[in-house]
This record gives sequence, structure tokens and C-alpha cells, in this order.
Amino acid sequence: MKTLLKYNLLALIVISLSSCKDNASRNYQYMPNMYEPISYEAYQESDAFANGVEAQVPAEGTVPRGGFMPYEFKDTNEGYESAKATLKSPMDSTQIDYDRGKELYDVYCGICHGTKGAGQGKLVKREKILGVPSYADAGRAITTGSIYHVIYYGKNSMGSYANQLNEEERWQVVAYVEKLKAELEK
Repeated sequence: MKTLLKYNLLALIVISLSSCKDNASRNYQYMPNMYEPISYEAYQESDAFANGVEAQVPAEGTVPRGGFMPYEFKDTNEGYESAKATLKSPMDSTQIDYDRGKELYDVYCGICHGTKGAGQGKLVKREKILGVPSYADAGRAITTGSIYHVIYYGKNSMGSYANQLNEEERWQVVAYVEKLKAELEK
């Protein structure tokens, strides 16, 4: 038994010494592209361009995938006033869906503005936020353009909803807000 234990111990020592890494020999990689990927730079030389090096940007006037359309009004007071005066909805009356607008309004707007647009949402009632005006306030001359601009960029303590709502959804919410405003003014 002692002899068998000695042989096992000797074999273990020999295996451990022989398995140590030899820095002089080359190691093999199993899938070397996983360790050393081929990377491309945006401004590297390319055969795709006549000059060899050019900024690889999309052609002027193109619209990226996903239906994103550029919004021409800036996030400034002048941009807000310009949108308020000139921006109109691209949707006609057959495309407006008040039920869909209500769903989106309840999810994104109703928590602060209230379900009727009177500025009495749950957060206002619990005094988590203050100063949310009603859509029917006499001092607020809101228009289609101003509603869309505020949804897109936000205003005062309201943040932007441009990332949460796509363009069509924003216009549905605008139509629903205008409906709420008309109901409050009756």
C-alpha cells in the first residue's frame, strides 16, 4: 500500500512539473478571431472612396431606418414660438384615433396632467410635483405646434418624450390634448 502511495505521489509530481507552461514554445489559440478581431475605423483609408479617406457619412437628405424624420425646430424659446405659430399636424381627420391617443396620454401624460387635462394628476394630488397648469387656463394659449414641441423637447419641469413616443404617437397625443382642451373650455 505504501509503495502504491509513493508511485501515485511521484506520478503527481512528474505530471505537475511537465504541465507547467513553457514560455519558449508557441501556444495555440482556438478561434483566434475571437481574441484578435478585425476592427474598422470610421475615418480609415478605404477603396470605396476616390480620395481614399473621407468621412463615411450618409448621403445628404437621406432619412435613417426606422422612420425617423428630422424635427426642424430648435430647443430654444424662439424655436418654441416658431413651432407654436407655424407647426401643423400632418395627420388628417381620418388618421386621428382618439382611443389610441387616450391610451398614450394616460400612460405618459395623465400621471401629472390628470385624465381630463385639468392639471390634477396623481403626482400633483400627492404633492410630488407642483405647478402643472390646466389646459384651459386663460394665460395658456396652447396650439398644435406648441403641444408637439413640448412633447418633443419638454418644457420647464416636464421632460422630453421624444424617445418614448414615435412621431405618429406624438401626433395622436397632440390630437387628444386638443380634444381635452376643447372639453375643458365648454
